Amino acid sequence: MKLGILSDLHLGYERFHEDAYAQASEALTSAAAAADALLIPGDIFDMRNPKPEVLAEAINLFRTLEEKKWEARVVSLEGEGRLFTDVPVIAIPGTHERRAHGAADPVDLLSLAGFLVDISEATAIIEKGGERVAVCGLGGIAEERFREALAQRNAQPVKGAFNIFLFHQSVFELLPFSKDFINLEELPKGFDLYIDGHIHSRVEKKVHGKPFLIPGSTVLTQLKENEQDAKGFYIFDTETGKYEFHQIKSRRFVSAKVDVDGKEPKEIKEAVRKRIDSVLRECSNPIIRIELTGRMKEGFKHMDIDVRELAKSYEGRAVIEISKGSMEEIGLQLKEGHAKGALEQPVREFGLGILVERLKKNGYALKVNPTDLFDILSADVPKEKALKKAMDEIFER
Repeated sequence: MKLGILSDLHLGYERFHEDAYAQASEALTSAAAAADALLIPGDIFDMRNPKPEVLAEAINLFRTLEEKKWEARVVSLEGEGRLFTDVPVIAIPGTHERRAHGAADPVDLLSLAGFLVDISEATAIIEKGGERVAVCGLGGIAEERFREALAQRNAQPVKGAFNIFLFHQSVFELLPFSKDFINLEELPKGFDLYIDGHIHSRVEKKVHGKPFLIPGSTVLTQLKENEQDAKGFYIFDTETGKYEFHQIKSRRFVSAKVDVDGKEPKEIKEAVRKRIDSVLRECSNPIIRIELTGRMKEGFKHMDIDVRELAKSYEGRAVIEISKGSMEEIGLQLKEGHAKGALEQPVREFGLGILVERLKKNGYALKVNPTDLFDILSADVPKEKALKKAMDEIFER
Protein backbone atom coordinates (compact mmCIF):
# COMPACT_ATOMS: atom_id res chain seq x y z
CA MET A 1 0.00 0.00 0.00
CA LYS A 2 1.30 3.46 -0.85
CA LEU A 3 0.84 6.13 1.80
CA GLY A 4 0.90 9.89 1.25
CA ILE A 5 2.39 11.69 4.27
CA LEU A 6 1.97 15.46 4.62
CA SER A 7 1.73 17.76 7.60
CA ASP A 8 1.36 21.25 9.02
CA LEU A 9 -0.81 22.81 6.31
CA HIS A 10 -1.58 25.79 8.59
CA LEU A 11 -4.70 26.84 6.73
CA GLY A 12 -5.63 30.37 7.73
CA TYR A 13 -2.07 31.50 8.41
CA GLU A 14 -2.60 35.23 8.06
CA ARG A 15 0.79 36.37 6.83
CA PHE A 16 0.85 33.96 3.88
CA HIS A 17 -2.83 33.06 3.66
CA GLU A 18 -2.88 32.47 -0.10
CA ASP A 19 0.36 30.47 0.00
CA ALA A 20 -1.02 28.23 2.75
CA TYR A 21 -4.18 27.45 0.78
CA ALA A 22 -2.55 26.98 -2.63
CA GLN A 23 0.29 24.81 -1.33
CA ALA A 24 -2.01 22.70 0.84
CA SER A 25 -4.24 22.19 -2.18
CA GLU A 26 -1.36 21.02 -4.37
CA ALA A 27 0.06 18.76 -1.66
CA LEU A 28 -3.30 17.10 -0.90
CA THR A 29 -4.23 16.67 -4.57
CA SER A 30 -0.83 15.38 -5.67
CA ALA A 31 -0.44 13.05 -2.70
CA ALA A 32 -3.95 11.63 -3.18
CA ALA A 33 -3.22 10.96 -6.85
CA ALA A 34 -0.09 8.96 -5.98
CA ALA A 35 -1.23 7.18 -2.81
CA ASP A 36 -3.76 4.66 -1.51
CA ALA A 37 -4.23 6.59 1.75
CA LEU A 38 -3.24 9.94 3.28
CA LEU A 39 -1.75 10.47 6.74
CA ILE A 40 -1.70 13.98 8.26
CA PRO A 41 0.09 14.35 11.64
CA GLY A 42 -1.46 17.62 12.78
CA ASP A 43 -1.81 21.38 12.30
CA ILE A 44 -4.18 21.31 9.36
CA PHE A 45 -5.28 24.70 10.71
CA ASP A 46 -3.15 27.55 12.00
CA MET A 47 -5.56 28.44 14.83
CA ARG A 48 -7.73 26.44 17.19
CA ASN A 49 -10.68 28.73 16.39
CA PRO A 50 -10.40 29.27 12.60
CA LYS A 51 -12.56 31.89 10.92
CA PRO A 52 -15.63 30.63 9.00
CA GLU A 53 -13.96 31.41 5.66
CA VAL A 54 -10.94 29.29 6.67
CA LEU A 55 -13.23 26.39 7.61
CA ALA A 56 -14.93 26.81 4.23
CA GLU A 57 -11.54 26.63 2.50
CA ALA A 58 -10.68 23.45 4.39
CA ILE A 59 -14.01 21.87 3.50
CA ASN A 60 -13.45 22.77 -0.14
CA LEU A 61 -10.00 21.15 -0.12
CA PHE A 62 -11.02 17.93 1.62
CA ARG A 63 -14.23 17.56 -0.39
CA THR A 64 -12.14 17.16 -3.56
CA LEU A 65 -10.47 14.09 -2.00
CA GLU A 66 -13.83 12.30 -2.00
CA GLU A 67 -13.88 12.46 -5.80
CA LYS A 68 -11.10 9.89 -6.02
CA LYS A 69 -12.17 6.25 -6.32
CA TRP A 70 -10.21 4.98 -3.33
CA GLU A 71 -9.50 1.26 -3.45
CA ALA A 72 -8.25 1.29 0.14
CA ARG A 73 -10.90 1.79 2.83
CA VAL A 74 -10.98 2.38 6.58
CA VAL A 75 -12.71 -0.70 7.95
CA SER A 76 -12.58 -0.03 11.70
CA LEU A 77 -11.67 2.48 14.40
CA GLU A 78 -10.47 1.14 17.74
CA GLY A 79 -10.34 3.45 20.75
CA GLU A 80 -12.01 6.80 21.41
CA GLY A 81 -13.87 8.52 18.59
CA ARG A 82 -16.37 7.54 15.92
CA LEU A 83 -16.07 6.60 12.27
CA PHE A 84 -18.04 8.87 9.91
CA THR A 85 -16.34 7.88 6.64
CA ASP A 86 -14.37 5.00 5.20
CA VAL A 87 -12.29 7.28 2.94
CA PRO A 88 -8.63 6.64 3.94
CA VAL A 89 -7.69 10.19 4.94
CA ILE A 90 -6.28 9.89 8.46
CA ALA A 91 -5.43 12.87 10.68
CA ILE A 92 -4.78 14.07 14.21
CA PRO A 93 -5.01 17.60 15.67
CA GLY A 94 -1.72 19.38 16.27
CA THR A 95 -0.60 21.93 18.84
CA HIS A 96 -2.11 24.83 16.86
CA GLU A 97 -5.53 23.15 16.98
CA ARG A 98 -5.26 22.03 20.59
CA ARG A 99 -7.97 23.32 22.89
CA ALA A 100 -8.78 22.91 26.58
CA HIS A 101 -9.59 19.34 27.58
CA GLY A 102 -13.04 18.26 26.46
CA ALA A 103 -13.51 21.09 23.93
CA ALA A 104 -14.00 20.27 20.24
CA ASP A 105 -11.27 21.30 17.82
CA PRO A 106 -11.52 22.04 14.07
CA VAL A 107 -10.20 18.57 13.13
CA ASP A 108 -13.19 17.16 15.04
CA LEU A 109 -15.45 19.19 12.74
CA LEU A 110 -13.85 17.78 9.58
CA SER A 111 -14.22 14.31 11.06
CA LEU A 112 -17.88 14.83 11.99
CA ALA A 113 -18.53 16.05 8.43
CA GLY A 114 -17.04 12.82 7.08
CA PHE A 115 -14.03 14.40 5.33
CA LEU A 116 -11.38 12.50 7.31
CA VAL A 117 -10.86 10.02 10.15
CA ASP A 118 -9.65 11.60 13.40
CA ILE A 119 -7.42 9.18 15.34
CA SER A 120 -6.37 11.51 18.18
CA GLU A 121 -6.78 8.64 20.65
CA ALA A 122 -7.61 5.76 18.35
CA THR A 123 -6.25 3.26 15.83
CA ALA A 124 -7.64 3.12 12.30
CA ILE A 125 -7.42 -0.07 10.25
CA ILE A 126 -7.08 0.45 6.48
CA GLU A 127 -7.53 -2.43 4.08
CA LYS A 128 -6.75 -2.87 0.38
CA GLY A 129 -6.68 -6.16 -1.49
CA GLY A 130 -6.07 -8.20 1.63
CA GLU A 131 -3.35 -5.91 3.01
CA ARG A 132 -3.97 -4.22 6.38
CA VAL A 133 -2.38 -1.04 7.67
CA ALA A 134 -2.97 -0.01 11.28
CA VAL A 135 -2.42 3.68 12.12
CA CYS A 136 -2.21 4.45 15.85
CA GLY A 137 -2.59 8.15 16.64
CA LEU A 138 -1.93 10.49 19.53
CA GLY A 139 -2.93 14.11 18.93
CA GLY A 140 -0.67 17.02 19.83
CA ILE A 141 -0.71 17.93 23.52
CA ALA A 142 1.40 19.95 25.96
CA GLU A 143 4.98 18.67 26.01
CA GLU A 144 4.99 18.14 29.79
CA ARG A 145 1.95 15.85 29.48
CA PHE A 146 3.12 13.74 26.54
CA ARG A 147 4.93 11.04 28.51
CA GLU A 148 1.91 10.56 30.75
CA ALA A 149 -0.44 10.47 27.75
CA LEU A 150 1.85 7.99 26.00
CA ALA A 151 1.76 5.69 29.01
CA GLN A 152 -2.03 5.95 29.25
CA ARG A 153 -2.40 5.35 25.51
CA ASN A 154 -0.28 2.18 25.80
CA ALA A 155 0.02 2.01 22.01
CA GLN A 156 0.31 -1.54 20.74
CA PRO A 157 0.90 -2.82 17.20
CA VAL A 158 -1.90 -4.80 15.56
CA LYS A 159 -1.10 -8.36 14.59
CA GLY A 160 -1.14 -9.10 10.88
CA ALA A 161 -0.87 -5.43 9.90
CA PHE A 162 1.75 -2.89 8.87
CA ASN A 163 1.82 -0.67 11.97
CA ILE A 164 2.30 3.10 12.07
CA PHE A 165 2.58 5.42 15.07
CA LEU A 166 1.36 8.95 14.21
CA PHE A 167 1.97 11.87 16.60
CA HIS A 168 2.67 15.62 16.78
CA GLN A 169 5.32 16.68 19.32
CA SER A 170 8.75 18.17 19.79
CA VAL A 171 11.58 15.63 19.84
CA PHE A 172 14.61 16.24 22.07
CA GLU A 173 17.15 14.90 19.56
CA LEU A 174 15.94 17.54 17.08
CA LEU A 175 15.14 20.38 19.51
CA PRO A 176 17.37 19.91 22.60
CA PHE A 177 15.88 22.78 24.61
CA SER A 178 13.64 21.13 27.20
CA LYS A 179 13.64 17.93 29.22
CA ASP A 180 9.88 17.79 28.59
CA PHE A 181 10.53 16.93 24.94
CA ILE A 182 10.24 13.21 24.23
CA ASN A 183 13.32 11.20 23.30
CA LEU A 184 13.06 8.95 20.26
CA GLU A 185 13.89 5.86 22.29
CA GLU A 186 10.86 6.54 24.51
CA LEU A 187 8.43 6.05 21.61
CA PRO A 188 6.52 2.74 21.73
CA LYS A 189 8.26 -0.25 20.22
CA GLY A 190 6.94 -2.68 17.64
CA PHE A 191 5.80 -0.25 14.94
CA ASP A 192 6.98 -0.40 11.34
CA LEU A 193 6.92 3.36 10.73
CA TYR A 194 6.92 6.46 12.97
CA ILE A 195 5.52 9.76 11.67
CA ASP A 196 5.72 13.11 13.47
CA GLY A 197 4.43 16.59 12.63
CA HIS A 198 5.07 19.91 14.44
CA ILE A 199 8.62 20.44 13.13
CA HIS A 200 8.51 22.41 9.89
CA SER A 201 11.67 21.07 8.25
CA ARG A 202 12.01 17.63 6.71
CA VAL A 203 13.56 14.87 8.87
CA GLU A 204 14.52 11.27 8.08
CA LYS A 205 15.83 9.12 10.94
CA LYS A 206 15.47 5.68 12.54
CA VAL A 207 13.54 4.72 15.68
CA HIS A 208 13.92 1.22 17.12
CA GLY A 209 15.46 0.28 13.78
CA LYS A 210 12.44 1.52 11.79
CA PRO A 211 11.91 4.65 9.65
CA PHE A 212 11.02 7.91 11.41
CA LEU A 213 9.73 10.63 9.08
CA ILE A 214 8.75 14.27 9.47
CA PRO A 215 7.49 15.71 6.15
CA GLY A 216 7.79 19.33 7.31
CA SER A 217 5.18 22.01 6.72
CA THR A 218 3.64 22.72 3.33
CA VAL A 219 3.88 26.49 3.93
CA LEU A 220 6.58 28.74 5.32
CA THR A 221 5.65 30.15 8.74
CA GLN A 222 8.60 30.78 11.02
CA LEU A 223 11.20 32.12 8.56
CA LYS A 224 13.99 30.02 10.07
CA GLU A 225 17.17 29.16 8.21
CA ASN A 226 16.35 25.44 8.05
CA GLU A 227 13.03 26.20 6.32
CA GLN A 228 14.82 26.94 3.05
CA ASP A 229 14.31 23.32 2.00
CA ALA A 230 11.66 22.46 -0.57
CA LYS A 231 8.09 21.91 0.63
CA GLY A 232 6.18 18.76 -0.20
CA PHE A 233 5.11 15.30 0.98
CA TYR A 234 6.34 11.71 1.25
CA ILE A 235 5.08 8.63 -0.54
CA PHE A 236 5.85 5.54 1.53
CA ASP A 237 5.51 2.03 0.12
CA THR A 238 4.58 -0.48 2.84
CA GLU A 239 5.57 -3.42 0.65
CA THR A 240 9.16 -2.33 -0.01
CA GLY A 241 9.69 -0.02 2.97
CA LYS A 242 11.02 2.63 0.62
CA TYR A 243 9.93 6.26 0.58
CA GLU A 244 10.39 9.29 -1.64
CA PHE A 245 9.89 13.00 -1.09
CA HIS A 246 7.77 14.83 -3.67
CA GLN A 247 8.31 18.56 -4.01
CA ILE A 248 5.41 20.99 -4.50
CA LYS A 249 5.48 24.50 -5.95
CA SER A 250 6.18 26.97 -3.17
CA ARG A 251 7.46 30.48 -2.91
CA ARG A 252 11.24 30.53 -2.55
CA PHE A 253 12.59 31.44 0.86
CA VAL A 254 16.12 32.80 1.30
CA SER A 255 17.79 33.39 4.66
CA ALA A 256 20.97 35.45 4.58
CA LYS A 257 23.30 37.32 6.93
CA VAL A 258 24.78 40.79 6.40
CA ASP A 259 27.83 41.80 8.44
CA VAL A 260 27.53 45.34 9.86
CA ASP A 261 31.00 45.50 11.48
CA GLY A 262 32.37 49.05 11.29
CA LYS A 263 29.64 50.21 8.94
CA GLU A 264 27.44 53.30 9.10
CA PRO A 265 23.64 52.95 8.65
CA LYS A 266 23.87 54.14 5.03
CA GLU A 267 26.47 51.48 4.21
CA ILE A 268 24.40 48.80 5.94
CA LYS A 269 21.32 49.70 3.91
CA GLU A 270 23.35 49.51 0.70
CA ALA A 271 24.70 46.07 1.68
CA VAL A 272 21.18 44.82 2.47
CA ARG A 273 19.80 46.14 -0.84
CA LYS A 274 22.65 44.49 -2.73
CA ARG A 275 21.85 41.11 -1.13
CA ILE A 276 18.11 41.43 -1.78
CA ASP A 277 18.63 42.52 -5.39
CA SER A 278 20.86 39.50 -6.04
CA VAL A 279 18.04 37.19 -4.91
CA LEU A 280 15.48 39.03 -7.04
CA ARG A 281 17.63 38.46 -10.12
CA GLU A 282 17.28 34.70 -9.53
CA CYS A 283 13.56 34.40 -8.72
CA SER A 284 10.33 36.39 -8.54
CA ASN A 285 8.34 37.36 -5.45
CA PRO A 286 10.49 35.49 -2.90
CA ILE A 287 10.43 35.64 0.90
CA ILE A 288 13.76 36.98 2.17
CA ARG A 289 14.98 37.15 5.75
CA ILE A 290 18.09 39.24 6.36
CA GLU A 291 19.89 38.92 9.69
CA LEU A 292 22.21 41.78 10.62
CA THR A 293 25.25 40.64 12.60
CA GLY A 294 28.17 42.36 14.29
CA ARG A 295 28.83 45.85 15.68
CA MET A 296 28.16 49.08 13.79
CA LYS A 297 30.60 51.93 13.54
CA GLU A 298 31.09 53.70 16.84
CA GLY A 299 28.63 56.52 17.44
CA PHE A 300 25.66 54.80 15.80
CA LYS A 301 22.87 52.70 17.30
CA HIS A 302 20.67 49.99 15.84
CA MET A 303 17.73 52.42 16.00
CA ASP A 304 19.44 54.43 13.24
CA ILE A 305 18.55 51.72 10.71
CA ASP A 306 14.94 52.01 9.55
CA VAL A 307 14.29 48.39 8.58
CA ARG A 308 10.57 48.98 8.06
CA GLU A 309 11.17 51.61 5.42
CA LEU A 310 13.78 49.40 3.76
CA ALA A 311 11.47 46.36 3.66
CA LYS A 312 8.52 48.43 2.44
CA SER A 313 10.52 49.67 -0.55
CA TYR A 314 10.33 46.12 -1.96
CA GLU A 315 6.57 45.76 -1.47
CA GLY A 316 4.98 43.91 -4.40
CA ARG A 317 8.31 42.39 -5.48
CA ALA A 318 9.25 40.41 -2.37
CA VAL A 319 8.35 39.84 1.28
CA ILE A 320 11.27 41.16 3.31
CA GLU A 321 12.04 40.62 6.99
CA ILE A 322 15.14 42.25 8.47
CA SER A 323 16.28 41.13 11.91
CA LYS A 324 18.67 43.04 14.17
CA GLY A 325 18.68 40.22 16.71
CA SER A 326 22.37 39.38 16.26
CA MET A 327 23.64 42.96 16.37
CA GLU A 328 25.72 43.67 19.46
CA GLU A 329 24.11 47.09 19.86
CA ILE A 330 20.83 45.59 21.11
CA GLY A 331 20.49 46.33 24.80
CA LEU A 332 17.83 43.91 25.96
CA GLN A 333 18.61 40.27 25.36
CA LEU A 334 16.75 37.14 26.38
CA LYS A 335 18.67 34.50 28.30
CA GLU A 336 20.70 32.41 25.88
CA GLY A 337 18.63 29.26 26.36
CA HIS A 338 15.34 31.11 25.95
CA ALA A 339 16.56 33.02 22.92
CA LYS A 340 17.63 29.84 21.17
CA GLY A 341 14.40 28.12 22.08
CA ALA A 342 12.37 31.04 20.74
CA LEU A 343 14.06 30.71 17.36
CA GLU A 344 13.19 27.02 17.12
CA GLN A 345 9.66 26.91 18.55
CA PRO A 346 6.36 28.50 17.53
CA VAL A 347 5.53 31.58 19.65
CA ARG A 348 2.63 29.78 21.36
CA GLU A 349 4.80 26.85 22.45
CA PHE A 350 7.53 29.22 23.66
CA GLY A 351 5.01 31.22 25.72
CA LEU A 352 3.49 28.08 27.18
CA GLY A 353 6.95 26.86 28.18
CA ILE A 354 7.65 30.10 30.05
CA LEU A 355 4.29 29.89 31.89
CA VAL A 356 4.91 26.29 32.97
CA GLU A 357 8.43 27.15 34.13
CA ARG A 358 7.22 30.12 36.19
CA LEU A 359 4.40 28.09 37.76
CA LYS A 360 6.83 25.35 38.79
CA LYS A 361 9.17 27.90 40.40
CA ASN A 362 6.25 29.35 42.37
CA GLY A 363 5.13 25.98 43.67
CA TYR A 364 1.96 25.71 41.56
CA ALA A 365 -0.03 22.76 42.92
CA LEU A 366 -3.61 23.24 41.69
CA LYS A 367 -5.32 20.36 39.88
CA VAL A 368 -5.99 22.43 36.76
CA ASN A 369 -3.29 21.61 34.19
CA PRO A 370 -1.08 24.62 33.28
CA THR A 371 -1.76 23.97 29.59
CA ASP A 372 -5.52 24.26 30.12
CA LEU A 373 -4.97 27.54 31.98
CA PHE A 374 -2.79 28.82 29.15
CA ASP A 375 -5.43 27.89 26.56
CA ILE A 376 -8.13 29.67 28.56
CA LEU A 377 -6.08 32.80 29.22
CA SER A 378 -4.84 33.06 25.62
CA ALA A 379 -8.28 32.59 24.06
CA ASP A 380 -9.66 35.30 21.78
CA VAL A 381 -11.88 36.83 24.47
CA PRO A 382 -11.55 39.95 26.66
CA LYS A 383 -9.03 39.63 29.51
CA GLU A 384 -11.68 39.91 32.24
CA LYS A 385 -13.74 37.13 30.67
CA ALA A 386 -10.69 34.88 30.32
CA LEU A 387 -9.71 35.43 33.95
CA LYS A 388 -13.25 34.68 35.13
CA LYS A 389 -13.31 31.49 33.08
CA ALA A 390 -9.94 30.44 34.53
CA MET A 391 -11.12 31.08 38.09
CA ASP A 392 -14.38 29.21 37.47
CA GLU A 393 -12.38 26.26 36.15
CA ILE A 394 -10.07 26.26 39.17
CA PHE A 395 -12.86 26.40 41.77
CA GLU A 396 -15.09 23.97 39.89
CA ARG A 397 -12.35 21.34 40.05
